[in-house]
Amino acid sequence: MSAHVLTTVEAKRKGAYYTPERVADALVRYAVRAPTDRLLDPACGDGRFISFHANSVGVERDCAAATMARERAPRAEVHCRDFFDWAENTGERFDCAVGNPPFIRYQLFSGETRKRALQLCLKLGVSFSGLTTSWAPFLVAATSLLRLGGRIAFVVPASIGHAPFAVPLIDYLVGRFNEVRIVAIRRKLFPQLSEDCWLLFAEGFGGATNHIQLDAVEEFEDTLEPCNPKLVLVKECVSEWNGRIRPYLLTDTQRSLYLEATRSERYFRLADVASVGIGYITGDNDYFHLRPSDIERWRIPLRYLHPTVRNSRALRGNVLTTDAFDEWCLFDQPVFLLNIAKDADLTPQVQNYLDSSRGFAARETYKCRNRKPWYSVPDVRVPAFFLSYMSGAEPQLVRNQAAVSCTNTLHAVHMHREEDAETLNNGWQSLCRKLSCEIEGHPLGGGLLKLEPTEASRILLTTSDDLPSGVKL
Repeated sequence: MSAHVLTTVEAKRKGAYYTPERVADALVRYAVRAPTDRLLDPACGDGRFISFHANSVGVERDCAAATMARERAPRAEVHCRDFFDWAENTGERFDCAVGNPPFIRYQLFSGETRKRALQLCLKLGVSFSGLTTSWAPFLVAATSLLRLGGRIAFVVPASIGHAPFAVPLIDYLVGRFNEVRIVAIRRKLFPQLSEDCWLLFAEGFGGATNHIQLDAVEEFEDTLEPCNPKLVLVKECVSEWNGRIRPYLLTDTQRSLYLEATRSERYFRLADVASVGIGYITGDNDYFHLRPSDIERWRIPLRYLHPTVRNSRALRGNVLTTDAFDEWCLFDQPVFLLNIAKDADLTPQVQNYLDSSRGFAARETYKCRNRKPWYSVPDVRVPAFFLSYMSGAEPQLVRNQAAVSCTNTLHAVHMHREEDAETLNNGWQSLCRKLSCEIEGHPLGGGLLKLEPTEASRILLTTSDDLPSGVKL
């Protein structure tokens, strides 16, 4: 067998985390109903899915992995091709499709492959947003190659339960299968992967359904038998939860009471009093953030600088004071942003810094290359609060008394009205907010909770410091 082994960096870039054999075996057993069934794996990797069924076709873009697949599954047919190009041109149809499509984020899922994938999905009636990651188009394209009555069984990221780009995928699936089932697994299938993984099953291609069966299990079980599945009505899921399936992991009572609270005058959303966005993006943080000693050495005037906070680790407590910022300066921390307006006149000292070797390196970064002038960082604003978007214990809301800006490693919270800042500060201390962060945010695995700006905007708050009756943390 080939000695090719993916490094951790390669695996992350390609989204290639190979599935445990017991998981692959169980998914194939679900999908294959007869020895004559023709099986498709659209991203077959080293061939572990297709090795469990002789009448299989695997497609794999990485030719080294495709070679491994041929050696592992000699009876299968393996194509070293871009799957979307192959899918658009093949005339073959399949009884079932299984696999573990690559979890490549939208920043890396790019170029001709991305363009071809999204165009193919659009032809099939699915319009994905620009933030779509690779696995969702893989599922749509693979499903389109099924015969009537066909089945699918896939490992999918847990983002299927909360990501906005998963909504058109779910709509596509329920509009084409008689039965759709999702299994949420709490214990990791891939210990080395930060994101949790779930399982997706569907059968009866050519039909339709108005609901999804949702199972929640502690760990993967080989039998794949439904364990008291909950019926998720798609219409309700869209109207009440923005198409997110994850809230249905709550009990019906908890979910109902939470929705009741969202309609009560005693509760308010974060978006009612503030807007949530990301901080500025420099393109080269080490170059654009200067220490007091750097400022002195290059003799850069203060009018070209703006005090800032680079990440949530620097924040302590729920208020950032001027004394805390002065302490950062005392310890010579890089807390000043080079903040030059587009039309600013440049002093010789500033020009010298821009023309330094570090400056020439910075202007070649992607963000700097694509803005004019390259050294003018956009969207530098002073928010009323900072909000951590990824946290272990719980999200941190910090009042900005020091009047500093922040990078995109933090969310910037800008009040609609300054007088509501105290209301927000008090509401953040409520038990309701703690529960709402868990419902509106999403886990990354390893105990981490992430809040995207849209998720943070939906956080439910109250100044009465209570939870909806009957709801517990």
